[in-house]
Amino acid sequence: MKHRIVVLGAGYAGAVTAGRLARRLHRDDVEITLVNGDPDFVERIRLHQLASGQDLPRRPLREVYEGTGVQVRPAWVTEVDADRKTVGLSGENGVESLAYDTLVYALGSTNADHGVPGVAEHAHDVAGKQGALRLRARLNELEPGEAVLVVGGGLTGIEAATEIAEAHPHLKVAIAAREGVGGWLSDKAQRHLGTVLDRLGITVHDGADIERVEANRVLTDAAGEIPAQVTVWTAGFTVHPIAAATTLKVSDTGRIIVDGTMRSVSHPDVYAVGDAALADGAGGKALRMSCATATPMAWQAADALAARLTGRKVPEKPIGYAAQCISLGRRDGILQRVTHEDEMTPTVITGRAGARIKEFICASTAWGLAHPTMLLPTRRHRIAPAT
Repeated sequence: MKHRIVVLGAGYAGAVTAGRLARRLHRDDVEITLVNGDPDFVERIRLHQLASGQDLPRRPLREVYEGTGVQVRPAWVTEVDADRKTVGLSGENGVESLAYDTLVYALGSTNADHGVPGVAEHAHDVAGKQGALRLRARLNELEPGEAVLVVGGGLTGIEAATEIAEAHPHLKVAIAAREGVGGWLSDKAQRHLGTVLDRLGITVHDGADIERVEANRVLTDAAGEIPAQVTVWTAGFTVHPIAAATTLKVSDTGRIIVDGTMRSVSHPDVYAVGDAALADGAGGKALRMSCATATPMAWQAADALAARLTGRKVPEKPIGYAAQCISLGRRDGILQRVTHEDEMTPTVITGRAGARIKEFICASTAWGLAHPTMLLPTRRHRIAPAT
C-alpha cells in the first residue's frame, strides 16, 4: 500500500511542502493529499492590495498541482485525531473522515482580537481573502472625507494603511499602535517610513491602547476617541483552535511544538509548518509567524520527512532570517536587512528600489507555488522497506 501523506492547509507553508514532497518521493510509493478550504491559492502577502481595490490573478490549486501527483481536496478541517490518525473534513462530499500515515499540519493563523470588545462586531481585517473582500466593498461605500483607522503598527498594519491611503486619497486614513508604528525598524527605515506616512496624509497615533471598537469610532486609554467609519484590525495573529483540541503537544498559544525538522515532539507521524508551528530558529529564538519563515519551514519538513521515509540522512539546519520587506503602496517600499536572529542592521533600501525588491519577492513566491516541482532537481527516491 502507498504511504498516505495528508497536508492540511495550502497557504505558503502547506503548498510548498506538498510540492516539495512530490518532487522528493516516488509517486508509486506515496499518496499526497492537500486539503484546503479555498479551491484557489491565496496570496496572503498581497491581501492589503486586494482590500484596497486591486485585482489579483486566480491560482486554482488543481491547476497548480496538475501532473505532480498531488491530490487537491477542497474541504474545511473540522478536527484532527492524532491518536487514530484521522482528520475530520467538511466539504463538497459532505462530512467525512480522512486517514493518514503522516500528517503535515499547516492550517496557519487568523486575526487575533486580544479580547478587545467590539472587534468581532465592527472591525475588518486582511488576514484572509474573504475579510479582504469585505473590507474592499466597505471602502468603496465611503464618502470623501470619511475616516479609516488601521489598528496595529506592524508589517501588516503599515502595508494596509499605506495601500489604502494611496488607492483612496479622498479618505482620511490613520494608524494607531500601542508601541509605535514601525518602532522596531532601524533609524533610517523609521525616518523613511515617517516621510511616506506624511506624504500619504496618514495620521499616526503612537502609544494608543485600544479599549473598545464601535461602529464609527474606537476608544483608547490615552488618545481618547478616534473617529473611524471603518476600523481595520491588524494587531496580531492567532492560530486556529483545532490543534489545541488534540493530544498533540502545543504551546500556551495553541501552536504545535516541533523539533528542528518540524516534527511534533509528541507525535512522530505529525509535522507542523508555518504559523501553526512553534519552532526554534537561529540562536534558539522562536520563529515568528511570517511568510519569511513559512517557506524554509516547509523545505525543512519536506526534506526531513522524505529522508526518513527513504532511509537517508535527515537534514537539519537552523532557520534564520535575511531581511524584512515592507510595501508602502505600489511605488515605495523598505527592505530592512536583518541578522539570522532577526535583529536590525543599518543596511536599508528604500523608495522605488525597495518597492521593486518587495514586488520581486512576492512575484517569485507566487511563481514558486505555480511551479511547485520546478524549485529543485528531480530526485524522487523510493520508500525504504519497513523493518
